[in-house]
Amino acid sequence: MAASPSTARAINDRFALRLLQDEGPLTATQLKTLTGLSRPTVADLVERLHRSGLVHVVGESGAERRGPNAKLYGLVADRAHLAALDVRTRSVSVTVADLLGTTLAEATVPVGDDSDTGPAVEKAVALLERTVREAGADRLHSVAVGAPGLIDPATGELRDSSGLPAWHRRLVGVLQERLPAHVLVENETNLAAVAELREGAARDREDFVLLWLGQGVGAAVVLGGRLRRGASGGAGEIGFLPVPGTSGLPSATGCDGGFHELACAAAVESLAAAHGLTAADALTSGDAGADGPAAGTAPTPDQAAFLDALARRLAVGAAAVVSVLDPGCVVLAGETGHQGGAALAARVETELAALSPLRTEVRATALGDAAVLRGALLLARDTAQDALFGAPTAGL
Repeated sequence: MAASPSTARAINDRFALRLLQDEGPLTATQLKTLTGLSRPTVADLVERLHRSGLVHVVGESGAERRGPNAKLYGLVADRAHLAALDVRTRSVSVTVADLLGTTLAEATVPVGDDSDTGPAVEKAVALLERTVREAGADRLHSVAVGAPGLIDPATGELRDSSGLPAWHRRLVGVLQERLPAHVLVENETNLAAVAELREGAARDREDFVLLWLGQGVGAAVVLGGRLRRGASGGAGEIGFLPVPGTSGLPSATGCDGGFHELACAAAVESLAAAHGLTAADALTSGDAGADGPAAGTAPTPDQAAFLDALARRLAVGAAAVVSVLDPGCVVLAGETGHQGGAALAARVETELAALSPLRTEVRATALGDAAVLRGALLLARDTAQDALFGAPTAGL
């Protein structure tokens, strides 16, 4: 059945707006070429979007003669403002951007372990409000929060977890009460995977698994270019994967005895200490793409032994995921994945090849510590554009 005229207009408008976002300012002639629409249809489309306040004339193209066809049209970037928060157990980071995702201001504030729920929430909210003012963002439309923990797929809310500070759950509610904006929350690992899919290490993949290796351990599953959350929102809770040789078995309330015990930040520190090293020094050794004073130098025997031992541990968890999902690619993210870089990824790929017959490439994060914030900003931008452009995106 053919689309109605109004539906066809909405589809054409959304297509043109996406082109203006991805390609930058375009003339009506360029829009005609890229969309395949007729000249009258494009003229009506441009006029309609101009009246709606979504596009404006930003200049003229030197490749065209002066006149109506030379006008360059671009998105009105300040039509809406966005904010992204990366909520960690000990800090909160904020980025404020325009509708195109261009950063206008950013800031970070520490939150101590001994912070009560009320003061911690107020500190985080105050940081956001201050950063919004500094950015001059008077049209705050969407705010996306990335946090550790499970997101309930039915309610979109952060689920209770004994391992997380209580202020994490309270923060989203306070933001919803205080801000005239859409407030969303998503698991930090999922957001990192979305960012790596669209802008990072997995841009050329439709199927991959991201392993988050930090204070906590988790995974995000992307299949067919879409994030997969599972029936209860817990797809990727790899920290609870039972591993022989650990202290026991994990339980519903704790992941001691699971993969977490082998791969969390504390375990990496202990493994490095056993090799006479700190984790920071050991992870940045021998990788030309890593940060730190030893980057690009050959690892010492102790450093190489540490990286080999860590790779064997990580391959155990990766092999379990690969044997079930066969994603073809694993991205190492979080603090350990970022610091370990290509040197660690190459070792994990070698170890994984010995454990599984399924060919799997292992890559290091391309976005590093910025992955969660970038993923949250993409979520906020998609939400704002869905509302303003009038047609839904594929979403996360």
